[in-house]
Amino acid sequence: MRTTRLPKVLLALTAAYFLTSLGHFSHNAEFICEYPNLPVWLTRAQVYAVWAAITSVGALGLFMMRKKFMATGLLLVAVYAALGFDGLGHYAVAPLELHPLMANVTILSEVVAAALLLPVALWLLASHTLRKARTTQPS
Repeated sequence: MRTTRLPKVLLALTAAYFLTSLGHFSHNAEFICEYPNLPVWLTRAQVYAVWAAITSVGALGLFMMRKKFMATGLLLVAVYAALGFDGLGHYAVAPLELHPLMANVTILSEVVAAALLLPVALWLLASHTLRKARTTQPS
């Protein structure tokens, strides 16, 4: 089966989000006791498991795009990016000033990376959908 080359900007932004997400979740897992008001039942292993589940959405999206399922793949990458805003939930349980500096840095860098990736994925999805619609219309 032939594969498709992926747009470099999408790959770069996905990589940036992947790394910032890994940074945030790793910090969260390793310093879980420093994050204020997290549920007491939340464990280090659960944090890493959630990160793996979220990351699998993005990885599946890229895989689908490589296998020429562009719309599905781009939609999954957009969902992956949207999940990056979940880190803001830390501020729903405790205000920014109660979090350690490094926690804020990792949370906000993940959110910024997600905010850069999401519109690019949606733009590429819209462009792909419009291009596909134009090529399937009878003349």
